[in-house]
Amino acid sequence: MTRLFADRMSSVHRSFVREILKVTENPEIISFAGGLPNPRYFPVQEVAHAAEEVLSQCGEASLQYSTTEGYLPLREMIAERYAKKGVKATASEVLITNGSQQALDLMGKVFLNKGDGVILERPTYLAAIQSFGFFEPVFHSVPLEEDGIDPQELERTLCKDESKLFYSVPNFQNPTGITYSRDKLKAVAEKLSERRTVFIEDNPYGDLRFIGEDGPSMKNYLGENAVLLGSFSKIVAPGIRMGWICACEEIMEKLIVAKQASDLHSNYLCQRILHQYLMDSDIERHIAKIRRAYKDQRDFMVHTMEETFPEDVSFTRPEGGMFLWATLPESMSSLHLFERAIKDKVAFVPGQAFYADGGGSNTMRLNYSNSDKERIFEGITRLAKAIKEEAS
Repeated sequence: MTRLFADRMSSVHRSFVREILKVTENPEIISFAGGLPNPRYFPVQEVAHAAEEVLSQCGEASLQYSTTEGYLPLREMIAERYAKKGVKATASEVLITNGSQQALDLMGKVFLNKGDGVILERPTYLAAIQSFGFFEPVFHSVPLEEDGIDPQELERTLCKDESKLFYSVPNFQNPTGITYSRDKLKAVAEKLSERRTVFIEDNPYGDLRFIGEDGPSMKNYLGENAVLLGSFSKIVAPGIRMGWICACEEIMEKLIVAKQASDLHSNYLCQRILHQYLMDSDIERHIAKIRRAYKDQRDFMVHTMEETFPEDVSFTRPEGGMFLWATLPESMSSLHLFERAIKDKVAFVPGQAFYADGGGSNTMRLNYSNSDKERIFEGITRLAKAIKEEAS
């Protein structure tokens, strides 16, 4: 049977995070591993009301096949939200996808041949490595600094290889929680302005800012050479699997063909329900509630780490999003620490999974959005104990 599988399957492996989550199914384990929004803030009753409204008012239409691009009123809403943030976009430039994860797959299908260059942040979103990896590209990892990637290293990378894609999470990056400064955004735009490389701005956490001010989109700098990805998973609920791509007409035409070959269109009933929910509810008020809660949880986790972690463990202090990133002493393996921590019934994600080129053996990602203060305190206290035991 092995001989029948496509060659590409040997270079793409199971999601490391998904495998770890299997370990954390034990309810006794306090898990900071998953990238999970807090279900306490899912608008269950409001979505139920929207579903009832859609099915009672337009049930037959909402259960029929639809266009590949997605429900037009929903795409218009997305374009309007972009406009409020200073980004010019029309509904015709928006494609509804099955979460932003499908957007990565479609971008790979449209742009990548085997051996093409893809620039990634170092570290980067694990699922991007996995998704693009199916197309057998050559990954080029550019180190992240405290406020974005190193522009000089980016320039050296571009000079060595005219990569087709540059994938980035500029706001509250997964896994580090880092946000690009305006200076870094401008510097990156300058390096890319004379290149044909397409910049993929993945922004699933952008609405979850609770400290500081929003920065500009790279589309404002790069125009048609920037493709924007977004998601309703973090501001409504991940189970609806609704995301989108915003791209210029030339790219959009190819993306639509790729999506037609993949699944015809995203769940049309869910699109209609989501649109109805957005019509009936104050989404900005809902987002504000999530921001307040996540800031409180983030602040408490940071404070607890400051009080309990050894001084030689450093960590980021994100201005929003769902994650922070810790760096252990160089001699300490986060994989070994994970094995010890699991025995104490606390989990995190060892950092090396987020490096396309290896490295990160002494790093780890922690999620603060899906735990209350009691579990944060108990879990971080257990983790601090495990770190001290591992160091001794």
